[in-house]
This record gives sequence, C-alpha cells and structure tokens, in this order.
Amino acid sequence: MRDSAITCTIDLDADGVHHGHLRLPYSRDDSAWGSVMIPITVAKNGTGPTALLTGANHGDEYEGPFALVELAATIQAKDLSGRVIIVPFMNQPAFAAGTRTSPIDQGNMNRAFPGRPDGTVTEKIADYFQRYLLPLADVVLDFHSGGNTLDFLPFAASHILEDKEQEARCSAARDAFNAPFSTQMLEIDSAGMYDDAAEAMGKVFVTTELGGGGTTTPDVIEIARKGLRNVLIHATILRGELSRGPTRHLSQSDAACFHFSPGRGLVEYCVSLGAPVEKGDLLARIWATEQTGQPPLDIIAKTDGLLTTRHAKGLIQPGDCLAVLAREIL
Repeated sequence: MRDSAITCTIDLDADGVHHGHLRLPYSRDDSAWGSVMIPITVAKNGTGPTALLTGANHGDEYEGPFALVELAATIQAKDLSGRVIIVPFMNQPAFAAGTRTSPIDQGNMNRAFPGRPDGTVTEKIADYFQRYLLPLADVVLDFHSGGNTLDFLPFAASHILEDKEQEARCSAARDAFNAPFSTQMLEIDSAGMYDDAAEAMGKVFVTTELGGGGTTTPDVIEIARKGLRNVLIHATILRGELSRGPTRHLSQSDAACFHFSPGRGLVEYCVSLGAPVEKGDLLARIWATEQTGQPPLDIIAKTDGLLTTRHAKGLIQPGDCLAVLAREIL
C-alpha cells in the first residue's frame, strides 16, 4: 500500500508538549499547491499508555473541540506518565464550514474508515488515522454530539462487543468519564465507523453524545472537560483523582429504540428529552404543512425507555431520525 500523503509536522515520540499540524496536500482553484492543515498536539513524558483524543469527526459538533483545545493549551508533560495525542478538529474541512460532512468531497468521516491513501480528502484523513495514529493508541476518546440536527441527553457510550474482556475495559473507561448518563450503545449504521476501526484493533474506545442543536451550553462543556480528564486519569496517563458524580446507566438493546419519521411536516414533541416513556405512548405528532385542516400523524413509542435523542429542528422529512429511546439499567 502506498504511503500516506499526510505529513505530521511534529515528532510524535518526543518528550514534552508539541503543537503542529497534519498537512495534507490539496490542490484547488485558489491554491494550486495548497494544503489541508489539521491541528495536532502531542504531550509525552517517558513511557506509558497513549491516549488518542479526537473531536469534530463531524464538523458541526462543538462540545468536544472546546474541551480539547483547552487541554491542548494547558497540558503539561510533567503531569503525565505516557502520551496524549490531541486532534480537536479531525474533519477540519467540515469543522471550518460548520457542516457534518466535508464541503470538499461530501465525505462523512465517521463512515470513511479504513480510508484510502489514494482516495478523496476524507478518505486520506481516515487512512492516516487507521494506519498511523490508531496503532499508537491504547485508549481512544472520540467526542460526538447532535450537531445541527439532533439533540441528546449528555452521555458517554461504549458498545456491545464480541470480545467481552475488551467490552468490559471499554465500559470501565466509559463509566470513568462519568457523564450524567452512561450508555451501552447500539449503532444503526456502523459500516466505515471510526469506532469499529478502533475496536477491531482491540483498543479501549469511548465515545459521547453531548447535547447538540449546533451549539453548546456551559453545563455540557463542563461535562466534556471533566470526562476528558477522568478518562486520562483512569488510563493512568494523567496524575490526579477521578471526579465522581451521579450517573444513570442506559442500554439501547435493539432496533425498537429507534423511531424514524414516516412523513414530512412540523414536528410536535409530546414528551421532553429525558422523560420516561412506555410502549404505546404518544411520542410526537407530525403536522402537514402543504395544506391546512389535516389531522396530525401520530408517532407511537415502540418500546419502554427514556427519550435520549430527538430531532432538533422544527421541520422533519421522511426517514429523519425522530426519537431514540434507551432503557434504564437499575
């Protein structure tokens, strides 16, 4: 396989704190020999585990990038035993545009793995992570939120895995993050995901869904900051004590948790985010917007659970994710 076109401008193995870029040549109309420049910080002190920390896998999700740029600006090597690799804006073109996918090639970074060294810009970035960064990591924390179109209860998540020992390690790191909710997550479309790429290598992988709506709140940013620090302490990379608070454990055990819109219109939610729901309850109504005098389309809960995810916009289209429920583990 050909080498990656991406060059890292700093030494990933050097002790100390170093700030640089992943530079990807990208010839375009306004810069014949231009580059995509992805900021990266590496902090290292001697031997020990490596944490790979990423945000803006989707470019319209901001909670993780806030926590990561702050960490990059304040981290000190003397506080570490091992290495921290920080990439706050993984899909930098999408982040710069404030869009979920890249404006260059419409690439969804979280569906592009394992990537290709001779592919699109998004595929080249995915390939670099797949072949050069993920192999260095012992633990991977990838921040997500609802972006412009979804709103979530703030939770940290891990996945059900065939390797139960690995699953337990991931669950322990998820619980150490200590978000208000800790979720065993079911993915409805996992092909090409960064999550799968990391887990297939045996890594401890933790992700999040922290709020959304294309904005942030002080409470959620603080959850991201605390969780980031906790994961590094749990991994024995950062010295310090875990900051603990209450968390509620949730499980998305089957596809009945997911509800998609069968129609187009104005969506009215009948339960609030975080509210308990029983199977058969009215979740939402979709009101037609092409003609008045029409009754709404009722959306009925297919299972019991808490409403953990909802569509963030007032208008909805057929096939949009309308609601996700998760069952509480008591």
